[in-house]
Amino acid sequence: MTSSSHPPHGRVLVGYDGSPPAVIALDAAVTEARCRGAALEILCGWPWSKRLSPDYGMRDDVGTLLFNSAQRTMDAAVDRARSRAPDTPVTPVLTTEAAARALLRQGRNASLTVLGTRGYGGFAGLLLGSVSLRVAAHCVTPLMVVRREPEPPHRTIVLGLASEADTEALRFAFDEAVRRDAALRVLHTWQFPAPHGEVARPAQLTWEEVQALRKAAEAVPQYAVTSLREKYPQVRADAQAVCQDPARALIQASEEADVIVLAAHRRPRHFGLQLGPVTHALLHHARCPVVLVPSD
Repeated sequence: MTSSSHPPHGRVLVGYDGSPPAVIALDAAVTEARCRGAALEILCGWPWSKRLSPDYGMRDDVGTLLFNSAQRTMDAAVDRARSRAPDTPVTPVLTTEAAARALLRQGRNASLTVLGTRGYGGFAGLLLGSVSLRVAAHCVTPLMVVRREPEPPHRTIVLGLASEADTEALRFAFDEAVRRDAALRVLHTWQFPAPHGEVARPAQLTWEEVQALRKAAEAVPQYAVTSLREKYPQVRADAQAVCQDPARALIQASEEADVIVLAAHRRPRHFGLQLGPVTHALLHHARCPVVLVPSD
């Protein structure tokens, strides 16, 4: 990646609570801001709502202690970010707002929001199933979830393409390939249909039916890539269709990728918007950062 000498364009937001996963997310956010020529905003909680023992109470000195703790956490984050990217504008934001709500509000106009997988119960979330998943279910701009320290670059971006409708995720993946000077692998998975609720086997289909299914699946990534080749002539894009479980295929692909990009297909349920099983699997098990691009 190369940093930009142009004025900041856009804003990268990162949730930070001082935990080791949050430090990994902060470092990733610094890199993303430099890569985009964007400003960096670090969001950290001032935990007024933290539960205290009844006999301790919530006195002014306790409020001061909590504020000072949050301020020290923020100062350390700002120092780390500026030491790694001296030319990147850094804006610290302390808030008493609930973690997911604050991240969603601040992220509405961000080019990218970056989160770790878990934290001290603060902005990276105690577990992936808490704050990170709530932000993933409701974000309106791209979200990057970082699970581990970066590995040596593979110079490959993987896009998990569900259908031709994933246009925003496709454009993001092409842009990411340009930013990272990387190749793009557009991966579409398909499976044989299950007759009468059973798992289909090729033996249950005629040779002509198998070939028709294969050709239809192969056309999906080929068409998607062709539609943007002219706009991104510098990107080496490879379109692939594989007959495999989508979560397994994408997790395997993440082992040799710098970033894996998915369209965030979210459907309303009784308890609000829910992410699909493939997205859940990638967020929990991918070996590289996962970027969710909201899909209409």
